[in-house]
Amino acid sequence: MKNSIVRTKTGVSYLYPFIVITSLFFLWGFAHSILDVLNKHFQEVLVISKARSALVQAVVYGGYFLMALPAGIFMKRFGYRWGVILGLVLYGIGALMFYPGSFLMSFNFFLFSLFIIGCGLTCLETAANPYVTILGEPETSASRLNLSQSFNGLGWIVGPFVGGLVIFPEDGSAGDIALPYLVIGVVVLVLAILFMKLPLPVISTSVTSSKDNDGKASLWHYPHFVWGVVALFFYVAAQTGINSFFINYVTEEVPDITNRDAALLLSLGGMGLFMTGRIIGSWLMRRMQAAKLLASCALGAIITMVLVMMQLQWISVGALFACYLFESIMFPTIFALAIRSLGKHTEKASSFLIMSIVGGAIAPVGMGILGENEMANGFLIPLICFVVVALYAFRGYRKI
Repeated sequence: MKNSIVRTKTGVSYLYPFIVITSLFFLWGFAHSILDVLNKHFQEVLVISKARSALVQAVVYGGYFLMALPAGIFMKRFGYRWGVILGLVLYGIGALMFYPGSFLMSFNFFLFSLFIIGCGLTCLETAANPYVTILGEPETSASRLNLSQSFNGLGWIVGPFVGGLVIFPEDGSAGDIALPYLVIGVVVLVLAILFMKLPLPVISTSVTSSKDNDGKASLWHYPHFVWGVVALFFYVAAQTGINSFFINYVTEEVPDITNRDAALLLSLGGMGLFMTGRIIGSWLMRRMQAAKLLASCALGAIITMVLVMMQLQWISVGALFACYLFESIMFPTIFALAIRSLGKHTEKASSFLIMSIVGGAIAPVGMGILGENEMANGFLIPLICFVVVALYAFRGYRKI
């Protein structure tokens, strides 16, 4: 990482706070990616349909929708640091609830635990994403956020890897669903205590963005933000839907692959490409316009979804892997483009952008219904979503 991307033109370096906040990105990457293992696990252990198991994602992303505005108000009043602390506490409580849940084995209780985790993740993302974008010059905000999101990608690798090994044991028995959540719950609560002692610089968005802010009274007068909310809704819908039914699709398309093997393929293959794509994307965005890279990746993702729906066995599975590379830069790039030059509206804009993550609550249910008998049919939904992202990359990001 070049220090220049976390340094202002006046020479002030934000390297230390950048490193501290970036470490949090791993935590919500892990929390989201292990859901994809839970999805398949609940289908088999609790004997529920694909559509019902998709409620695992629905309650987490529903938490984003309900908690985003309160999190933004809390952060505006108490600052980024306390927004992070609140997020960590809620995350930790929800994770520890999996221990009694493992005895009750009630799907509804697990859903409630995941909802609490989702509320915690909302606070973390509402605080961390915009904070990273203002730790340096606006011109490098997309590159900086992609770099931070690379560590989010590491969490996406570890989640299904740990879940695959612990929840899907090699002997085919039902694994210990509580263990990974107990460990992560203790870790995040310890981090919450550390953040209470940790001072972070207070940065005024009205100052850092004043040269770009044209003084529009309403946030909704900025077309690049409004269409950014729409694009982010559809992107998260696509990403969550693909992750949710990766194991289902791979095991249906190549029957020799077990659930455990598919979970490890998701971790090391799909999520490995996802993290690699974000690292490469952060480098490329210092050499080309972020919107152009976003457009190229959106077109690539559209092609991969077409191949997935064609059911060409290993060719289609390979296309599914390739999609992770193309989609990797989409969230941070859309977020950075949408939040650019908003000045005093930055905190509120972050809340609405995080609310748009509710797309992840809707798409998996639709995919589960379409793909109940043939999982490939469900991938029509992410195909449509990537078309919307492409439209934003070609036109919607422009500040008119």
